[in-house]
Amino acid sequence: MKLVTVGQMHAIEKEADAKGVSYAEMMQNAGRGLAELVHALGQENGWDEVVGLVGSGNNGGDTLVALAWLAEAGWRTHAYLVNRKKNDELIAHYLSVGGEVSESTNDENDESLTAFLNQSHVFVDGMLGTGIKLPLKKEAAQLLGKINFITSEMELPPFIVAVDCPSGVDCDTGEAADETIPADLTITMAAVKHGLLKLPAFEFVGELQVVDIGLPEKLNSWNSIFADVADWNMVSALMPERTPASHKGTFGTVFVVAGSASYTGAALLAGKAAYRIGAGLVTLAVPEPLHAALAGHIPEATWVLLPHENGFISDHASDNVLQNLQVLPSPSSAAWTVLQNLERATAFLIGPGLGDKLSTGAFVEDLIPSVQIPMVVDADGLRHLSQITDWYKKLFAPAVLTPHPGEMSVLTGLPKAEIQSNREAIAGRYSKEWEHVVVLKGAFTVVASPDGRSTIIPVATPALARAGTGDVLAGLIVGLRAQGLDAYDAAVAGAFIHAQAGLFAAETLGTTASVLASDVLDAVSNVISELE
Repeated sequence: MKLVTVGQMHAIEKEADAKGVSYAEMMQNAGRGLAELVHALGQENGWDEVVGLVGSGNNGGDTLVALAWLAEAGWRTHAYLVNRKKNDELIAHYLSVGGEVSESTNDENDESLTAFLNQSHVFVDGMLGTGIKLPLKKEAAQLLGKINFITSEMELPPFIVAVDCPSGVDCDTGEAADETIPADLTITMAAVKHGLLKLPAFEFVGELQVVDIGLPEKLNSWNSIFADVADWNMVSALMPERTPASHKGTFGTVFVVAGSASYTGAALLAGKAAYRIGAGLVTLAVPEPLHAALAGHIPEATWVLLPHENGFISDHASDNVLQNLQVLPSPSSAAWTVLQNLERATAFLIGPGLGDKLSTGAFVEDLIPSVQIPMVVDADGLRHLSQITDWYKKLFAPAVLTPHPGEMSVLTGLPKAEIQSNREAIAGRYSKEWEHVVVLKGAFTVVASPDGRSTIIPVATPALARAGTGDVLAGLIVGLRAQGLDAYDAAVAGAFIHAQAGLFAAETLGTTASVLASDVLDAVSNVISELE
């Protein structure tokens, strides 16, 4: 699903019209796609009565086309007109197929509106479109407020479908009027609008689906959009094939450097996540004291035990920093111990739970230039990188970097507030500058590629606001890298699966408050099964 601004969408439609697909045709295609999705819901749930809130703009037109299609399909339909002239062609056609119409200006005490809402299984919100700016006009705010009140008083309110966007949402900024009607499903036309994936608007969107409006091929304005929204179909197509003839070598070997006395569980979560996503073998390199505590919890792993200082990885040969890829560090160093075991690995993860000790930082600086396989750097690994001059030039490219806003601030020197206010642009800017894939974590995680592509993960949930969930994400991404996915695809698929696993875990537990990182890990298999 492409992600566009309102201005970009207008330009796309204008170019499509100039190249032979008229605005009227696009509206017919949009309305039919909307109707087909509503009809499918009806067949699934036994619904056959719908009311549409029909505004004066294109969303109202889409709604009328959909209502006419549903009327011809056997639904009982009601159109509630708001500031829309009753003599337009779409209304004439709708009436000719048996549709029922009422106008808000003639609806004393909102009797028709109340009756329609109480009778209907589905309410299609086509009042306000993508071009609105807040604050709402008084009349619009009052009507939306009435609808919210009526539905809140109903024992079984209708299923609410928003056309393109919930009425009251600014589709660029993500602002939302207090009176905005919360949708169960938002059906957006051709592409997702930026504001729908921002708060507070996202709280009103519900499930999000896109319908085709019949755009012609070779539209410059369309093909110049490199921002996407991850969805189930996209990620399903990225997943590695698993044939009956496969063996553990088919799915790669992950090598993980993680953990410290302060963060023992980080290595466990990352390693298990790499296995759970399908890697054939996982080797965990941890400070030696951690082995006894961890080994019984992941018997599938192999181990490399690293020299340590009070439970933190040490480097006893800090003077013997690697000068180039052919020179090994001193055999007494932790870097040498890791490199001796890297020959079979197909992907490498460093960072979860390493801690901030200077000796560990020296170890990271020694090791990084010699790792010449696909790499993921997470958590404390990123903080140690930030202390290395030209660190991004020393990573095997393209690496996948997985910072949260605080870590991104350390890497870039930008304030967290600035990063959060322009997440997509900043992730894209630094991905290109560093020549690595950046996964900027948080609500609506951004995955940015050095070639200018970006993908938004359409999930914002407190279920993932828990220590250890980032370790799970890093393990998922490196597990996919080990199986042969390129850096960008592995990051997109891993971030999507991680987000959906958070939602699955919260649904299973009945609350987001109780979700632990291990619950997210346990839910990964549920997500993968949905992708197959």
